[in-house]
Amino acid sequence: ELLQEYILNENGILYQGSWDDITTVPWNFGQFEKDVVDICFEVLDNSPAALKNSEMDIANRGSPVYVSRTITAMVNANDDRGVVSGRWDGEYSDGVAPTRWTGSVPILRRWSEGGGQRVRYGQCWVFTGVACTVLRCLGIPTRCITNYSSAHNTDANISVDYLFNDQLENVSEGRKDSIWNYHCWVESWMKRDDLPEGFDGWQVLDPTPLERSDGVFCCGPCPVHAVKEGEVGLKYDTPFVFSEVNADLIFWIVHPDGERIQVSQNSKVIGRNISTKSVYGDFREDITANYKHPEGSMKEREVYKKAGRQVGQKNKDPGQLELFIKHAPAIHGTDFDVIIEVYNSGREDTDAQLTVTSNAITYNSIHRGECQRKTTSLTVQAHKVLRLQYDHYGACVSEHHMIRVTALLQLTNQDNIILQEINIPLKMPALHIKIIGKAIVSHKLTAHISFTNPLPVSLQGGVFTVEGAGLTEAIEIKTHGKIEPGQAVTVKFSFKPTRAGLRKLLVDFDSDRLRDVKGEATVITLEGKVTY
Repeated sequence: ELLQEYILNENGILYQGSWDDITTVPWNFGQFEKDVVDICFEVLDNSPAALKNSEMDIANRGSPVYVSRTITAMVNANDDRGVVSGRWDGEYSDGVAPTRWTGSVPILRRWSEGGGQRVRYGQCWVFTGVACTVLRCLGIPTRCITNYSSAHNTDANISVDYLFNDQLENVSEGRKDSIWNYHCWVESWMKRDDLPEGFDGWQVLDPTPLERSDGVFCCGPCPVHAVKEGEVGLKYDTPFVFSEVNADLIFWIVHPDGERIQVSQNSKVIGRNISTKSVYGDFREDITANYKHPEGSMKEREVYKKAGRQVGQKNKDPGQLELFIKHAPAIHGTDFDVIIEVYNSGREDTDAQLTVTSNAITYNSIHRGECQRKTTSLTVQAHKVLRLQYDHYGACVSEHHMIRVTALLQLTNQDNIILQEINIPLKMPALHIKIIGKAIVSHKLTAHISFTNPLPVSLQGGVFTVEGAGLTEAIEIKTHGKIEPGQAVTVKFSFKPTRAGLRKLLVDFDSDRLRDVKGEATVITLEGKVTY
C-alpha cells in the first residue's frame, strides 16, 4: 500500500488554507506520462555537478541522498539550469501565475522543450508538486507535506519578531522574520548511511528557494526524527527545518522614540497540523507528532534545550482583560462579520482603546494593502462586530484570497497592551464537472464544465485549464466576453483516455478578478476491446 501511494500514484492532494481552516488542491503528478522519465534524467544531467564532472555524477546516482539533494536544487531555477522560477509579488504577466498550474507534466515538458529555460512561475506547492513527480519517477518514495504557521528566516534565537507602532501599523518590513500561513515541502523515504543509526526513514526535502545550503538554494535531506529529537547538528539543514516547526512568535510595540515593549510571546502558534495525504484515500493525515513532542510537555522542553535554544518564558497568566477574534463563514465575494470579544475578569469596569485592522495578505505573509481600520474607545465589557464588506477587501485581496485581522487593546492610563491576530481564508466557489459517456481507452469522452460568477463585479479574461494523467494533456479553453455577477458559464471539450484505471480530471479557472478556482472529477477508464 505504501509503495502504491508513494511511488505509483499519479494523483495527489496538496493542503493549503490556514491551520484552523484547511483547504485541498488536487495535483496531477503524472510521473508515468509520455517523456517524463526522459525529462527527469535531463534534469539530473543539467545539474552543475553533472555538467562539471559527468563521471562522478553518474557514480553517485546510486545514492538517494545525492540524487534527492540534486533534485531539490534543480527544481528551482535560482542557481542553475533549474526547472521553475519562483515569484511572490503578484506580477505574472510574462509567465503563468502559480495558482494556474494543476500538475507537474506541463511544467516539465515546457522546461525540456525550451532547452532548459526556466518556467515562470511557481510558489511552494508548485515546487513541491514537481519535486514529488521527479522523485517518484526515479523510484524514491515521496509524499507532499504542508506545515501550517511555518516560521521562516528566523535568526539564531529561533523566534519570529513582529513589530507594530502605536497606530497598529506593522513596521516589520525589511526584516527577514515571517510566518507563512502554510509552507509545502516533500518527504522522501531512504536509508541514511552517512549518519549515525536511527535516522533512516522520512527525510525533509524543500525545493522552494528560501535559504542557501552549502552555497546553493536547496534543503535536505533532513531526517524528520532528528527534528523531533532536536539533533540540529546532523546534516542536512536540520536547524532550518527545526525552526520552521518550533520557533516562538513574539509581538512588540515600537514607540516613536524607538523603545520596544514586548506585548506577548507564544510558543504554540508555529508548526501546527502538519499534513499529508493518507495512503488509504483522499483524506488528510496529521503527522505533527512525527516532527515534535506535544506542546508544553517535559520532553518538548528537553528537546529545546538540546537544540541549544533559549527556552523563553511561558505565556504569562491571562491578565484582567482577554481578547479573542472570531469570524462568520467567509465566502469570497460576500460580506461577513468579524467578531472581536473582550472579556473583563476583574471586579471593576475598565476603560480601553480597541484598534482593529484588516489587511489583504499572501499565504507567505506579504501585505497587499489595508482593507479597513476601526478605532473605538470602550468600557469593557465589550462585544464588537466589524463587518468586512466586499467593497473593503475586493480591490486589494491577493491571489491567495486571505485576510489578516489584527486587534490591539490598550488600557487607558496603563502600559498593558494585548494583541491578537487571525488569518481568514476566503472560501472559493466550486467548479462542476460532468463526464458524458463511458470511459474506454482510445474512445472519445466529453466533459461539461460549469462555473457561476459569485462576485458582485463582472469577470473578464476567463480561461479553463484541464489536464489528467492517462486522460488528456493540458488544454486551455478560453471564455469570450464578460461573465456578469451571478452568470453561469459552461464549456465542453472532448478527449480520448490513453490508459486504463482510476484517473482524475483536474480543472482550474482563472480570470482578472478571480483566480485559483479548482475542480476535479474521477474517471474509471476501462481497457478497449481488441479486435482482429
